[in-house]
Order: sequence, then C-alpha cells, then structure tokens
Amino acid sequence: MSAPDPTTGGPLAGLLVADFSRILAGPYATMLLADLGAEVVKVEGPAGDDTRTWMPPVREGVSTYFLGINRGKRSIALDLRDESDLAAARELARRADVVIENLKPGGMARFGLDYDAVRESNPGVVYASISGFGSGPGRDVPGYDLMVQAMSGLMSLTGDADGPPYRAGISVFDVMAGNHAAIGILAALRHRERSGEGQHVEVNLLSSALTGLVNHSSAWVASGTVPYRMGNAHPSVFPYEPLPTADDDLIVAAANDPQFRKLCGVLGIPEVADDPRFARNADRTANREELRPVLVERLRQKTAVEWFDLLTAAGVPSGPIQTIDGGFAMAERFGLDPVVPVGEGDRAVPTTRHPIRFSATPAVYRLPPPELDEHGAELRKWLSEDA
Repeated sequence: MSAPDPTTGGPLAGLLVADFSRILAGPYATMLLADLGAEVVKVEGPAGDDTRTWMPPVREGVSTYFLGINRGKRSIALDLRDESDLAAARELARRADVVIENLKPGGMARFGLDYDAVRESNPGVVYASISGFGSGPGRDVPGYDLMVQAMSGLMSLTGDADGPPYRAGISVFDVMAGNHAAIGILAALRHRERSGEGQHVEVNLLSSALTGLVNHSSAWVASGTVPYRMGNAHPSVFPYEPLPTADDDLIVAAANDPQFRKLCGVLGIPEVADDPRFARNADRTANREELRPVLVERLRQKTAVEWFDLLTAAGVPSGPIQTIDGGFAMAERFGLDPVVPVGEGDRAVPTTRHPIRFSATPAVYRLPPPELDEHGAELRKWLSEDA
C-alpha cells in the first residue's frame, strides 16, 4: 500500500482513516467516509469483527450484516497484546488524519492508543470515540442499541397503546450515532483546515437517541409531557397513519390543512374539509375517532396502490406498506438506482448506494468488504517504511 492518493475520487480523497471500531455504529460511519473517497484501514482483532459471525443471512458464506457496513475498506488483523502488532497499530494512528474507536471509554488507553497518547505523536489528529453512555459516570455501562432503545424511551413509544413495548426493526441509534460521528469528524476536519488543530470528537448512543426522539423529547423538555405509544398514530397530526383500503393498509399523511382538503377531494367528500370538526389539524387530531371511519369508508373502495397513484397525483403524501424488496422496487421506480456493485469479478458484491449525491465529487465504490486481514501484508510493509 502507498500513502492515500488524493486523485482516487470522492470529496474526501487523500484522507487516511484508522478504524479501530467494530460491530455497527463505528463501521457505518467509516463506510460513509470510504464512500466519499477516504482511505479506511479497518483494524480487526485476530478473530475479526463480531459481525462476520452474525448470520444468517449470508452471501457465499459471508454475513450480509458485515457486507452491509464494510465496503471500501482495507483489513488488517492486529493483536494489540502482541508487541509488533501494537507497534503497527500505533504507527497507523500516528499517520492517520482520523482515528475512530468504539471500545468502552478508557479501553484504548490500555494500549497507548487513546486520544492523549495519539495526539502526542499526531497533534493534528481528529480522534472520534463512540460509546453507549459517554465517558463520565456511564462509562462502564456496555452500550448496545437494544439497551439504548429501552433506556431512552423509544420502546415506550413503539407498539400498540394497549400492548407491550417493542424495539425498532433496525439498530436505529447505532446508525444515528454513526451518522453523528461522521458529521462530527467532518466538522473537526474543517476546524483543522482553518486552525491546524486536531481534537477529540465524542458521540454516545444515548445522546444520539435523545436528540433523535425529536418531538417526543421536546414534549418532555419543553412541557413536561411524557408521551406514550399510540400504535401507528401520531400524537399531533391526523390523518398520519395507516388506513385500510380494499386490500392493504395505506399510509396517509395529510399533515396540513391544504393537504387534507386535497385528500377529501380525491376521496369524493370535499364537504368534510369544511366541517368545523375537521377544518384544522388541531380539530382533526381532537376528533380523530369521528373522522377515521369517514375516511376509511371511502378508502375501502380502491386498492392501496390505486389510491397511492391518485393521491400522489393530487399532491397528498401517502405510501403503501411494503417489505424490503418492495422498498427497493419503489426506489427503482423513482430512478434512485438503489443498488450498486462494489468490487470486480468474483469479488463483486451488490450494495446499497450511498445516500448523498454530489454534482462534482460523486461517491466511489472501489473496494468490496474485505476478507479478514486481506490487506495485512501490504499494510504491515507500508507501516514499516519511513513515512
């Protein structure tokens, strides 16, 4: 391996990221950076990232979980308890523009790879740490997304009103924290560009969760109101939930008065929009139990897809409830090209397109998710050479 090449494409070309993270939040952040052109070196223990073993499902014997968050990276397996491997890790951190880790707070200090230690030899480093509950009193609490979904209050908001709390279908706060880490890294790099100073960027899942609960967090912080689960209903807007049609449920999200008037027009009940019980959003929300059957009676006359096309043409937000394959099919219908290949030949893997589009510096898909220590030999050789 040679030094990062600024001509490889992507807005972050030339940036070297030393990735000491594992599982989801950190690897998701570094995958986003790799898509944008950064050279990401994934440091794994001798057994590899945990997600290599999280299966099924698999693709040719490889965990699809691992494949989904590790494209664009080079892998080196290092045992940090081994003196020569630790020296290589420290040299990688010394050369890196960005170091990212998600061990329990203090874990990297055991190896002389914490921020203070790395900064001594690399004063301009942007060093990102992701934890479950911060580096203060919560430092010793393991940070798993399911725990944070429970402890943040999200599960209390998810599920039927008279049923048990549920977790979200994905590790939503790991993904959110990964996004926050990427944002923090980019902001710190901008600061370094202006000042020459590196810094320590800290992200924790609980803080990501609390900001991510948005209106529910604000309900508590600003008014002392504790929200509770309402199934698929919205506490402040109606209609904004699934409603039954002739076949499947359809999401109807008429979130303001003009949209509701258009909805009533498409449904053939324009007079309902003038009913004082339903004229304003606050009225509709207060009288939702009276309004819902009026809407359902009309919606049952056509299928969900038929209504979707009619409502979309009228400018009323709606959408059929689909499985994942349907979601990708819809993205194809809208010309979003959601699947791109990464790698070439037998190593080519279909992957989900990076979510951000750039007019001048598009995302790059150079390297398939690496095999464990796939690039170890070339990286060790590079790290042993004078920088």
